Amino acid sequence: MAGRSQKEILKKQVEIRSKLWPELDPRMLWSIDSDGWSAVPRLMPLMMSIMDDLSGKGYPVSRTYLELWVRLREERFLTLNRPEEMAFHAGFEGQRALRTWKDRVQRLANLGFIDLKPGPLGDLSYAVFFNPYHVVKRAYLDGNVQERKWQALVVRANEVRSFDLDELDDEGNLVLEEEEEAAKPAVKPKTKRRPRTSRSTKAS
Repeated sequence: MAGRSQKEILKKQVEIRSKLWPELDPRMLWSIDSDGWSAVPRLMPLMMSIMDDLSGKGYPVSRTYLELWVRLREERFLTLNRPEEMAFHAGFEGQRALRTWKDRVQRLANLGFIDLKPGPLGDLSYAVFFNPYHVVKRAYLDGNVQERKWQALVVRANEVRSFDLDELDDEGNLVLEEEEEAAKPAVKPKTKRRPRTSRSTKAS
């Protein structure tokens, strides 16, 4: 049912688009079906705004984070073996480009969005990416996230059915799996129906 519903929504959206832009050639659009795409969470823009707030005025980290994110695969681990390229793609140019990029990467680590390990490229050789929902919730519990942005995050996350915020308790600790199971509404088990037995016929 859910898949069918999504297809119906897509069909309606395409129909509306065709009415608004009847001369539009679909090949002019940037299709998700083409190569070169990366999955980006629906709340990434708001997450990026909160990241910049946490980093402090004059030290935005969101572009650096996004540039690294789109290089990730499912393992959420990245080898930082092309720092000059990564710095340029994040928007840093000039003699201080690499230094500025390294500063932003380190700030992301200090804020808890990533963790770094040393290697052949120095202290910033490898990075693992943590769930940003968890990082933001801990920052909120510490009083470091604007209330209006936190409320917007909570509401939008619920709208897109992303319940990552519920994975931490009110102290910022991961909820144990047993507690997660206990928090789920109890489902009444279905009782098996007894097979009907044919009524015995009276002996003639």
